[in-house]
Amino acid sequence: MGSGEASARGTAMEGDCLSCIKYLMFVFNFFIFLGGSFLLGVGVWVLVDPTGFREIVAANPLLFTGVYVILAMGGMLFLLGFLGCCGAIRENKCLLLFFFMLILIIFLAELAAAILAFIFREHLTREYFTKELKRHYQGYNNTDVFTSTWNAIMTTFDCCGVNSPEDFEDSLFRLINQNDMVPEACCQRNSHPGGMAYISKEECLMGSMLFRHNKGCYSAVVDYFETYIYLAGALAIVVLTIELFAMVFAMCLFRGIQ
Repeated sequence: MGSGEASARGTAMEGDCLSCIKYLMFVFNFFIFLGGSFLLGVGVWVLVDPTGFREIVAANPLLFTGVYVILAMGGMLFLLGFLGCCGAIRENKCLLLFFFMLILIIFLAELAAAILAFIFREHLTREYFTKELKRHYQGYNNTDVFTSTWNAIMTTFDCCGVNSPEDFEDSLFRLINQNDMVPEACCQRNSHPGGMAYISKEECLMGSMLFRHNKGCYSAVVDYFETYIYLAGALAIVVLTIELFAMVFAMCLFRGIQ
């Protein structure tokens, strides 16, 4: 009689644990479903946005590819969340197994992406950006997406060139604008609130160091995003941990279903 009660108690505890895992999986996958929906929305918005953002993205092959990566990841997370929610609530072994395999595929894809990022890391070096700036930057042609993007970067981050203003020597910009040493975007502006006027544009365009920004944009952007780089690393660790727990929960629920 005692052994029967112990067995019944153990079965009840196992059922409670299985029920807890079931609802944890549902809540977890519901948030994955929402995240996938958000990424899909962002990707679609970039592709159909009428304000010109699509043209900026399309001008850079890496950014253009990134939009489709966002769409693919959004679709994958959307499907993943849906399968996880349905598999947990309905206790469907087929859906749970498919859910497990999908997370495994995503994990392997992340590993492949990390390897590719390491292989193509030379595209993010100072030398690569400097070469592209010298070849394509025109200075005042804001109808050119590459030029307008660089103007926006230099104005926003108060910087000039990739490494320094000397990057414009022997460049397409100097070939087109032979009287200017640096573009207007490199010139310092009034620092008081609402001040958008140049301090001395003429002196700046002649190359005076007192009236231009002398810091390169590569260092300026890296310094600005340094905090976010560590945040991205921490987020990657959290995502990997969540994926591992998701696979464990899916297998526990899969084996617990009679």
